[in-house]
Amino acid sequence: MQRSDVPDLERCPECAGRIRENNAERLCEQCGLICTEDRIDPGPEWRSFDDTNESQRRTGAPLTRSRHDRGLSTEIGYGSSSRLTGRKRRQMHRLRREHNRARIPTKADRNRVYGFTEIRSLIGHLSLPRSVQEQACSLYTSAQKANLFQGRSLEGFAAASIYAVCRILSIPRTVEEIVHEAKATTNELKAAYDALNRELGLPVGPIDPTQYLPRFASKLDLDTSIERHAKQSVQRLLENRLIGGRNPCGVAAGCLYAAAQHLETSVSITQADAANVADVTPATVRSTVDLLGECPMN
Repeated sequence: MQRSDVPDLERCPECAGRIRENNAERLCEQCGLICTEDRIDPGPEWRSFDDTNESQRRTGAPLTRSRHDRGLSTEIGYGSSSRLTGRKRRQMHRLRREHNRARIPTKADRNRVYGFTEIRSLIGHLSLPRSVQEQACSLYTSAQKANLFQGRSLEGFAAASIYAVCRILSIPRTVEEIVHEAKATTNELKAAYDALNRELGLPVGPIDPTQYLPRFASKLDLDTSIERHAKQSVQRLLENRLIGGRNPCGVAAGCLYAAAQHLETSVSITQADAANVADVTPATVRSTVDLLGECPMN
């Protein structure tokens, strides 16, 4: 029987009866047909984790690879310790200490905590984005699972993980820049990076010298016209395959010096200035300038 006073959206598809809601189901009042069930509520599941309703959160902190436990552990805070008595405060201190010990039960966890702390410190000193930290911690964990730490430095693997991620993401950071801020030496970083590249097969390729041009030009206070001319010089060297095996920082510094001399702008730099910015010797800059003289023009 048709019922004209019921909208089409509220009619039963079998008998055209009225549909009513019952908990998570929508069913017909006449024939009992269940039209829909287990509806998903897309709204937020707000709840309060304390006695008051002032602080409402849907979930905890997001999962992150920059924590040894991916951020699933809890912490005993310090917020209400000022209102506790001396005996209760000492008890909370003991509980907090034992809780921190329980969060890091094995030596492998301790190594990850130490390495992740070093990675986080390097990320801050090098002004790198958070995504680099996440990937570096993931690479550090992969190296630990592959048993690459034995006989090698943990600080070296932390620094090498950041350097490897910078190479993968084409972020211009040199070994010297990372070692300057890290606790590891150059040899420790290189040994760890060689192990990562050999055992894990990192998707890295040759470094493009043009990646260093904007940063070096900014440090030398050069115009954008010089930077564009230097980029053309680097492309010319790459097309003629003349810089294979050379230091990309030295190539970038040499092209900037040659561009500044060629355009004859108001800003004059010396080979020593360009070499200091790229952390190479003036002889390396000179060799790049000589290559540009031998390179044919397009």
